[in-house]
Order: sequence, then C-alpha cells, then structure tokens
Amino acid sequence: MELILFCTGVVVAFIGTLAGSGGLIGMPVMLLLGVPVHTAIATAKFSNITSSLSSFMYLARDRKIKWNECIPILPIALAGGLTGAFLSDRIPPNLLEWMAFFFLLFALLLSILKGFKPKGEKKKHSPIYGYLYLISTYDGLFGPGQATMLMYTHLFHGRSYLKSVALTRFQTFISCLGAFTVYFHNGHVDWSIALPFAAGALIGAQFAVRIVEKLSIKNAQILLNILTFILILQLGKTLFF
Repeated sequence: MELILFCTGVVVAFIGTLAGSGGLIGMPVMLLLGVPVHTAIATAKFSNITSSLSSFMYLARDRKIKWNECIPILPIALAGGLTGAFLSDRIPPNLLEWMAFFFLLFALLLSILKGFKPKGEKKKHSPIYGYLYLISTYDGLFGPGQATMLMYTHLFHGRSYLKSVALTRFQTFISCLGAFTVYFHNGHVDWSIALPFAAGALIGAQFAVRIVEKLSIKNAQILLNILTFILILQLGKTLFF
C-alpha cells in the first residue's frame, strides 16, 4: 500500500504543479484503498504543503517570482484554508462537486473563446482577491480542481504561465497549511498514509518545476484545457450518474 501511495503522490504532484487537478487522481486512489474521506483530504493537504513549498522555493530561488507579489495572497489563502476546513463537516460534498463542476466548465469555455494574455498584467487586484479567497475555501473543504482554478484566475488576470504556477504553488502551500492544522486537530491524520504520499509528491513536484520553464503559453493552455475537460467529465459522472 505504501508503494501505491508513493507512486500516486509522484503523479499527483507532477500533474498538479503543471496544470492542477492532481486531486483527480489522488482522491479516487486513496478512497479505493479504503482511506476514510476526511483522512484522504488531510493526506492531500499534507502532501500539498511539502510539494508546493518545495516547488515554490525552487521558482523563487531562480527569481521567477518576487516575494512582494506573494505577500498580499498570504492572509487570503490562510483565511480561506481555515474557513474551508472548519466547514468541512457542515457542507455536503455533493454541493462542493456541483460548485467545482460549473466553475471549471465556465473557465474552460472562457479559455477556449478568449485564450490567455500573458502580457499587460491588470493593475486592479481587489476583484482577484475575492476569487482567491473562495478557491482557498474550496481547497480547505475538498480540493480537487483547486490548483486548476487558481491557474485560470491568474492567467485570465494577465499573468504569465510561469508566474501563475509560482503564485498557485504559494497559495496552495498557505491554504493547505491552514486547513491541515484543523484536520490534524480533529484527528483525521494517519501518518502511515500521509508520509509515503507526501514523499512521492515532493519528488513529483521537483520534476515538474524543471519542466515548467520549457512550456510555452500555448502549450500550457492546451494542457490546462485537456486536464480541465477530464476533470469536468469525472465530476459530471459523479453528479449525473
């Protein structure tokens, strides 16, 4: 079981770093292995803490992102992650799946119709912060598709693909750190599951950040659209069948 968790962690973090939606693989695998849903979510949060921090530090060290661009996101991501984790026992998972389904469907259609604009970053940040808070809340509650939503938000806001990856990794680290503290406090963490999964995720994330610089904005959009379409199909199958 540990080997399966480790290999799954590698794949989840690799895909999740490049375009998000790694939870599309990780959550079903853990549930099929008999992991309770709250323990599976707590495991995903812990693995995201390690993998997101390592990939973000790699990009920050290479000056792909500036620290002052991340600071405004910190309190928003932390508040969202904590909010979502506190609400995790109060909001039905089915409702969360409906929310994610329609958000991703809208984002995919917008991406196909308008595409991404990597230049000319918008200067008004207040609207984007509201979206970031909602996405971090969703991350604390459930998670699959969260990084993809963040990628779309930053790309549609005019940021480059590389900067969008860096900001997504930073926000994922902060929101998962906040959410994990709640899940840990509530006794949902099983270290025999969390540690091998996180070890795999750490390796997968490091592979991904070494590839991300080679992807053009066009290739990134294609990859993001494909994974979003698969995620929508998976959510649709759960909701409608």
